[in-house]
Amino acid sequence: MSAEGTGLFIAFEGGDGAGKSTQSALLAEALRKRGLTVVQTREPGGTEIGEKLRSLVLDHGHGEIDARTEALMYAAARAAHVEQLIRPALARGEAVITDRYIDSSVAYQGIGRDLGTEEIRQLNSWATASLWPDFTVILDVDPVEGRARRAPGGEDRLESEPDTFHAQVRQAFLDAAEAAPERYLVIDARQDVETISEAILRRVDEVFAARRQRAAAVPGGQG
Repeated sequence: MSAEGTGLFIAFEGGDGAGKSTQSALLAEALRKRGLTVVQTREPGGTEIGEKLRSLVLDHGHGEIDARTEALMYAAARAAHVEQLIRPALARGEAVITDRYIDSSVAYQGIGRDLGTEEIRQLNSWATASLWPDFTVILDVDPVEGRARRAPGGEDRLESEPDTFHAQVRQAFLDAAEAAPERYLVIDARQDVETISEAILRRVDEVFAARRQRAAAVPGGQG
């Protein structure tokens, strides 16, 4: 859990073409209508150095990037993202919505690149000083359908990996959710946009309700 001030930290995960950007924007709009200050961001990125690392690790034309270097570049971008953007926003009591976070590295580098899930999880836990989302939305999509949803051409380094690679990544996300269901909301990305958005808002309401219950249970806390 974020446990940073009274802020709310939500991550969106899933394969490319699952609709993460669309749902992130819809959730941000809904939370702003509720009076919350919302920071909408992405990984790698979110900071000046993060965006530069994003270009280096995802764009073609920078030469060969081996698996370990790739993993370290993502972790470095994430460290800056947390220290410079996410943690300060949470401390101010704002809601942070990020398109990808640690689970992407565990799935893509830990499983897809065969570097090991525990090794990648530990690396990124250190990089973020163990900052985890309040909950993570996994938009589940078949890799073939995800590729069909994306605009033709212009695939980045990871998007251009074969469907077998993306199938491993998809399973890694599902395995993570199965292992810790309290931390995840898995949604079939084939559903219509409104149905998905409503399901996410219900989970947000559950998180706020649980916070109120905890506050009420603490002596001197307010419900």
